[in-house]
Amino acid sequence: MPEQKQDVPTPVRAVALVCTLEPSPAESSTQLLTDQVLEALRGHGVECRSVRVVDHDVKPGVEKDMGPGDAWPDIRRRILAANILVLATPTWMGQHSSVCQRVLERLDAELSETDDEGRLLTYGKVAVGVVVGNEDGAHHITGILFQALNDVGFTVPAQGVTYWHDDVKGEYRDYKDLPSAPAGVLETNRTVARHAAHLARLLRHQPYPAG
Repeated sequence: MPEQKQDVPTPVRAVALVCTLEPSPAESSTQLLTDQVLEALRGHGVECRSVRVVDHDVKPGVEKDMGPGDAWPDIRRRILAANILVLATPTWMGQHSSVCQRVLERLDAELSETDDEGRLLTYGKVAVGVVVGNEDGAHHITGILFQALNDVGFTVPAQGVTYWHDDVKGEYRDYKDLPSAPAGVLETNRTVARHAAHLARLLRHQPYPAG
């Protein structure tokens, strides 16, 4: 008798959009914290990729393709191929970076893209946040990220953000310059990864119902 083919489960995939202002190959605290989150996700069997957005010519606008030279269509394909989006930003002047704002603006195009049953293509995808800096603002930035990502169809899990803001008064330090990652941050990273992987698998097997 011929051998029966065994179905190989499709792996859960994550893509991280790192919105540091530092182009590669410069070191980046935002990249470092993101890499730690991705490593935690790999511990749950998630395939991970990372895109440093500033390295690509993402045009301003709110369409899925802004014409010749626009790098967003390729980044968008990576988002749509993934189950989890990790959106990472530094803090500047108490706000998320301009690169992160551009990503949010380009994601606005997803509101006009639906499947055959009228659901946004982002339905069933999980989004988590990474915020890093040396000043207060993580909760403010998280609120902006989560509202925007939810508006365009992503689902945010419980405790879906990890962040680090220096709490040493009068001393400037970058996350990448710390002698070691704080235990509390690493524990939060693990929580974010655990919840994101769990929710992504649930939504893949039981997608949102069509209207």
